[in-house]
Amino acid sequence: MQKVCKRSKSATFSSDRGSTLMISGEQDPLQQNYTETLPTEMSVRIFSELDVRSLCQASLTCRHWNDIIEGSDQLWRSHCLTVLAVCRREVDGDRLDGCSWKVTLVRNYRKGCVKRRWLKGRYSNIRSADDIPPNSMCPLDVETWGEILEAELDR
Repeated sequence: MQKVCKRSKSATFSSDRGSTLMISGEQDPLQQNYTETLPTEMSVRIFSELDVRSLCQASLTCRHWNDIIEGSDQLWRSHCLTVLAVCRREVDGDRLDGCSWKVTLVRNYRKGCVKRRWLKGRYSNIRSADDIPPNSMCPLDVETWGEILEAELDR
């Protein structure tokens, strides 16, 4: 059986075997935030394995994670490059305008998803404007709509 005695700057742990362990410090070890003990570079490496949705959810977990995720342009760059293959003109334009990788990704992610769905034929069976599902339209450039129309004609 373990007992924990809370004191201002130390904790005493006793086991049923009679041994006692004292831990001194500013913070109770049972309530220590282990996310802050990892080096930032290691956290960025871990976060780089997440998809966009998981990355956004992780940024809501705590202030420390949010600071790391929001402050790391390289996390957003890798995801933005996947959108680049779909919305090259928009991404290139945003980057030339000096937008960060995150802003570029946010501005073009939905466009990329919509374009991919159209190109895969997800909306090929729409017969009227009433049948258009939500989130299936967004402003795209003329070349992109041309690609979508060509794909539809090929089906």
